Amino acid sequence: MKGFVLAGTASGVGKTVATLSILRALSAANHEPQPAKAGPDFIDPSHHAVVADRPSRTLDPWLSGEDGAIRNYWRGTGDVCVVEGMMGLYDGTNSTAYVAETLDLPVVLVVDAAAGMESVAAQALGFREYAVVAEREIDVVGVIAQRAHGGRHAEGIREALPDDLTYFGRVPPLPELEIPDRHLGLFMGEEAPIDESALAEAAEAIRTDRLLAVAREPPRPTHAPDRDGVDATVAVAEDAAFAFRYPSTVERFRERATVEAFSPVAGDPVPECDGVYLPGGYPELYAAELESTDTLDQLATPAADGLPILGECGGLMALSESLTTTDGDRYAMAGVLPADVNMCDRYQALDHVELRSAGTLTAPAGETLRGHEFHYSAADVDADATFAFDVRRGDGIDDGREGLTEHRTLGTYAHVHAESGAFDAFLDSL
Repeated sequence: MKGFVLAGTASGVGKTVATLSILRALSAANHEPQPAKAGPDFIDPSHHAVVADRPSRTLDPWLSGEDGAIRNYWRGTGDVCVVEGMMGLYDGTNSTAYVAETLDLPVVLVVDAAAGMESVAAQALGFREYAVVAEREIDVVGVIAQRAHGGRHAEGIREALPDDLTYFGRVPPLPELEIPDRHLGLFMGEEAPIDESALAEAAEAIRTDRLLAVAREPPRPTHAPDRDGVDATVAVAEDAAFAFRYPSTVERFRERATVEAFSPVAGDPVPECDGVYLPGGYPELYAAELESTDTLDQLATPAADGLPILGECGGLMALSESLTTTDGDRYAMAGVLPADVNMCDRYQALDHVELRSAGTLTAPAGETLRGHEFHYSAADVDADATFAFDVRRGDGIDDGREGLTEHRTLGTYAHVHAESGAFDAFLDSL
């Protein structure tokens, strides 16, 4: 599967809309595009999945290691991979540039062309030449002109580009292409799918033939570590409150165990199982529903009896004693972990994290675990609470500590990736 990376000159230039336009254009040209996202993200991939009708792969060498990122790329099922970058091309330790280097993929630059023509070419040329100055193995091959009109505007951009930078088309400045946002980012794809007619119009201005001509194959992964299956069942929360799941996580569970999905928001009973996984999401938006049903209450007794339960971010919040919204409304949660969670007006953490384990459901003692945290809540933890990790990078839950534990339940603000092997200890414990 050949592919390319769609990178921005900065955050907010319209990478997601450009990605969706390209996915639609490739589908219209009878291809089966495989979407992917550079860096830790659950929201942009949800929009990819709606348009491409297949899960978007998360490619993050920090979370999964370089070989894990390559393995995750090759788990894709399409015939051409479109990798949406994060922030600007060169920004951050775990940058889009690093992902492109790891996968040896060409970079198509998304440039905001709303008020420029020759300046679009100047930015593209500068981004290409910066790779030489910074001694980076980055191959910038051309541009997508975001918010560009047709006719003379598009032609002026194309003519300004040097011969070795390709014009791959444009995304027209249509208000229907805007995706509404909220805390943590855009609305999820299922909640606010982009306007179909506007997307079709944008797709018509994309030169898929030129994109396919520059796409290339990444290196093949080394063999994946051998992991024996387990005769067990994992119950996975799956609804609008618990929507932040990497596809590879559930894939890893299914490789080694049986997966049973359930919806706490709908009041589904917790399936009979050997372990429970509560992923992240928006429990604060559904706190009243979570309190009114008895699904979370059903976790208290099996947790006390030693059932392995793993909660990430929103899962941590749901396993706590209570959740208080920014309006001051307090809702009872599962009551498994000794903490009360409060929503805040601004984010409390946003970073890749590195944790040193004391011996947990996700890592043996002394091992280092890498993840990512991004949350708008803070946990008020009991004084005698037990933590599973020391934070070497990031914020964690409380005073340089992460991984709140009780019985065999573990709740973290950190999201981890299955290709790092982070869930294998959890599966081995079942």
